[in-house]
Amino acid sequence: MFCTTRARIIPSLFERLPFMQPLSVLFPLVFVALIGFICARFNLFSNEHFVGLRQFFFNLAIPTLLFISMYQADLSRVLSATVMISFYGPVLTVYILCTSLLKIIKKTPLADSAIFALGCTYSNTVLVGLPIIITSLGAQYGALVFIIITFHSAMLFALTFFCATEHKNNLVKLLKPLFINPIVLSISCGLLANLLNIALPQPVQSALLLLAEPAIAGALFVLGASLVNYSIKHAWQPALLISLIKLIILPLAVYVTARWGFKLDTTLISVVTLMSASPLGVNAYLVTRQLNTQQAVMASSVALSTLLSIVTLSLWLTALVP
Repeated sequence: MFCTTRARIIPSLFERLPFMQPLSVLFPLVFVALIGFICARFNLFSNEHFVGLRQFFFNLAIPTLLFISMYQADLSRVLSATVMISFYGPVLTVYILCTSLLKIIKKTPLADSAIFALGCTYSNTVLVGLPIIITSLGAQYGALVFIIITFHSAMLFALTFFCATEHKNNLVKLLKPLFINPIVLSISCGLLANLLNIALPQPVQSALLLLAEPAIAGALFVLGASLVNYSIKHAWQPALLISLIKLIILPLAVYVTARWGFKLDTTLISVVTLMSASPLGVNAYLVTRQLNTQQAVMASSVALSTLLSIVTLSLWLTALVP
């Protein structure tokens, strides 16, 4: 009897500790990503297997999730100019400040300054922010995330390519893939179908939900596997600075803007802050490859910010989610 009572009390005490709530949210996500990392690190799957998984999740499962979520969303609750400005206002401000300060104070080339700014502002929202928001706040806020991120990549990548002056003539060519990206297309099509009130039969909606079900876990698995390809040691100092700005300064700016600038609802403040507190997305590294500059810095920043986000996101969740 005593043992049974003690067994019940100990978990109860742990559940009341302040760090247990964010841990309960983050642990399943980190665990799945860690399994992906281990599988890639020890070659439990071939490279061809990972390529196939990546294509399935990013070209089919995740776009399906985005489409059906946008289609079923109550847009009257999530369409808000103040929410959009609360997120994009600080993102643009931090981007411009980082670019300008590096260019003026350190005399860094504009292209390199823009790459640094991109690293400080581009969030891995789909793979990290979305699962955390859904797990901690509820699936009903997924649609808000999708609406906000529709212009995320296009805006930041366009600014970065524009600052790389030698690529201005090819700006349309370089940005074209963004607008035919499966994620952008699926969000846009789901939003359009919702606005036009197009009726999808319930069996079709159920089939789409079934296809979308493995999207989050699969995306985290592939994210963990992809970290094997990135090293921190080659450019850890600038990567650390980028990570600190990305994980602490940017979300703090978003939080202040959302809470005191626009006085948003507590949950909406949590959504935009957690989105901005997500680590640097892998696509930022792909941009540096296209521009052929600062590749080591960006690869190191992707890996380091992802690792550090386990700590910083725990702190943000503790502060934001009751």
